[in-house]
Amino acid sequence: MAQESPKNSAAEIPVTSNGEVDDSHEHGFNRDLKRSLPAGLGLSETQITSHGFESTKEGVIEAGAFQGSPAPPLPSVMSPGRVAASRLAQQGSDLIVPAGGQRTQTKSGPVILADETKNPAMEKLELVRKWSLNTYKCTRQIISEKLGRGSRTVDLELEAQIDILRDNKKKYENILKLAQTLSTQLFQMVHTQRQLGDAFADLSLKSLELHEEFGYNADTQKLLAKNGETLLGAINFFIASVNTLVNKTIEDTLMTVKQYESARIEYDAYRTDLEELNLGPRDANTLPKIEQSQHLFQAHKEKYDKMRNDVSIKLKFLEENKVKVLHNQLVLFHNAIAAYFAGNQKQLEQTLKQFHIKLKNPGVDAPSWLEEQ
Repeated sequence: MAQESPKNSAAEIPVTSNGEVDDSHEHGFNRDLKRSLPAGLGLSETQITSHGFESTKEGVIEAGAFQGSPAPPLPSVMSPGRVAASRLAQQGSDLIVPAGGQRTQTKSGPVILADETKNPAMEKLELVRKWSLNTYKCTRQIISEKLGRGSRTVDLELEAQIDILRDNKKKYENILKLAQTLSTQLFQMVHTQRQLGDAFADLSLKSLELHEEFGYNADTQKLLAKNGETLLGAINFFIASVNTLVNKTIEDTLMTVKQYESARIEYDAYRTDLEELNLGPRDANTLPKIEQSQHLFQAHKEKYDKMRNDVSIKLKFLEENKVKVLHNQLVLFHNAIAAYFAGNQKQLEQTLKQFHIKLKNPGVDAPSWLEEQ
């Protein structure tokens, strides 16, 4: 009777209209308990002590001495409201909340809140804030330089080499464009000569009176077409080599130059910021800002020095590579053009062999992988 289900007793705690807990149910429960005690126990000397939730002697029955046969020991009795509160406290103490938000059941222990991982959204927001601040400072530096108000760091020797490189790139692009035009026109001329040679050969077979004349012209046009194809191969090889030099090698160096210029702008922007802070007052509020600005300035100065060194090295290797490549290509172009217009077929073919140029015969498909094996 005393060990009834605590869930029902906890769910049915009566409350008065004033919002106070009605303890008439508890008094009735104690009255029923007294009736259930044996007759030999002195009820006048028996009292039920009631303590708060912090007491360790909750629901203990204190009884005085009595006369008669000893009764069997009674279990500890707890009021319904205290049973519910005890169960809630026990359930709350058996929960541990890990970092992932999942609850695990343990035997006992206090509630532990593990450290949460860093929020990715906050990290992205911090990156955006730093990027915005850096962009603002660099934009202010660029505008100041264009208006003539800001100072800029200049390496006269390196700037002169960069200007020469950009000017040479424009000139090489013009040569490349003209060579491509020459290749297109030569291809059309060779195609026309081949068709003309076929037409002469056809007429030489059908016109008996002019058989020899048509035959001579047919052989001449076919020979010109063959030499034109050889020259076309040399010109296309020249175009491919110059195109690689201009649009890959020089362009790669200019990309490094752009990175160097960006590093220079950042360096000047943070240098100007540090100079403005040093000109201002020095107190407890400005000293941390000056130290932070000094740290950022030093970091961008190291980046600027590194990029300047990289540009100097790339310009040096580019100059050596450019001289070597253009020397071979200009010799090829000259010898091929001279041999073609001199009608020296052997010299023209020898020029292509010298530079390891292989011509693809028109109308002949590439060999299959079985033939290559």
